[in-house]
Amino acid sequence: MLDPKKKMKVIEKYRTHASDTGSPQVQIALLTEEIKDLTKHLKDHKKDFSSRRGLLKKVSERRRLLKYLEREDAKAWKSITEDLKLK
Repeated sequence: MLDPKKKMKVIEKYRTHASDTGSPQVQIALLTEEIKDLTKHLKDHKKDFSSRRGLLKKVSERRRLLKYLEREDAKAWKSITEDLKLK
């Protein structure tokens, strides 16, 4: 779970317009931050299988959003993958 300040910082960086909070770009960026946090947590707590399951759900959700974005707006997909260093 991201703290509200970090979440707002990510939203402000990746939003497409002034009141944007739910575009695919913002969702992908938020999921990426959550995945990084969970990965760090799982390195310390190797037997935390419920967190591992949550991590896998977040990874698959991000993959679905990336496929959608690539299909709908290839330019935005390219910029977000380069910026977040994905794929």
